[in-house]
Amino acid sequence: MASALLDTDGAASMQTRVSHRSKQSPYSMRHQIHAEIESIVPLDALENEHLAQALAWVASGVELCRLAKPATPPMHLVSYVVVHSGDKLLLVDHKNAQLWLPPGGHVDPGEHTRNAAARELQEELGLAPRKPIGAPLMITITDTVGLTSGHTDVSLWYSVQADPEQTLQLDRDEFHGAQWFALAALPFQRSDPHLRRFVAKLRVSSGSAQLRSHLPRERSPM
Repeated sequence: MASALLDTDGAASMQTRVSHRSKQSPYSMRHQIHAEIESIVPLDALENEHLAQALAWVASGVELCRLAKPATPPMHLVSYVVVHSGDKLLLVDHKNAQLWLPPGGHVDPGEHTRNAAARELQEELGLAPRKPIGAPLMITITDTVGLTSGHTDVSLWYSVQADPEQTLQLDRDEFHGAQWFALAALPFQRSDPHLRRFVAKLRVSSGSAQLRSHLPRERSPM
C-alpha cells in the first residue's frame, strides 16, 4: 500500500531541563527511552514535573509497555504524532477515547518510541515520514478517559508536517473520521487535556508568526 510522505520536525529549547541520569546499559532499549525523555526541555512547571516523574519511572525497572489490553500494566508508554501544516492541525475522532486526538498509540515491547510514532502514522493514516522522526517536543502523563479508561499514559509528543491535500488511508476500526482544524477552532474541550499546551510549545519551537497569530489565547480566571 502506497504511503504519503511527510516532513519531520525537531524539538526546541524552552527551559532548564531536568537531570535524572539512569544507570541502565547504554545498549538497552530502556536506556534509549530514558535518553529520549531526558532530551525534552520542559515548557512549564507541569511538564517539568511530568518529566521528572517519567524519568524516575523508566529508571525504576518496571515494565514500560502495554502487554495486554486494556491496561496491563496500568501505566505505559504512548507515542503521539501531531501532524500540522501552517495554522492547522490534523486530529482523528477516536472511537474508544471518544475524543479528537492526534494520531498515535501504545509502544510495543522492545520498540523505540520514534519507531512507534512512524508505525502509528502508517497504520492509522497511511502516511510515512520523508526522513526519520526527530526528538519528541513534549511529554505528558495523563489518566485516560472513554471506553478504555482507568490507566495512565506516559505520552511522548512528536510532530511532523504534512500537506492538507494529501489523501489519508484512515483506520476505520479506530476512528470515526479525521479533520484538519484551524488553530483558532481546535476542539480543546473534547481532546487531550494537554493539547493546548502542546500547541503553545509548537508555536515557540517553530517561531512561526502564522502560528503566533492563530493560537487561541487562554482566558484569565474570573
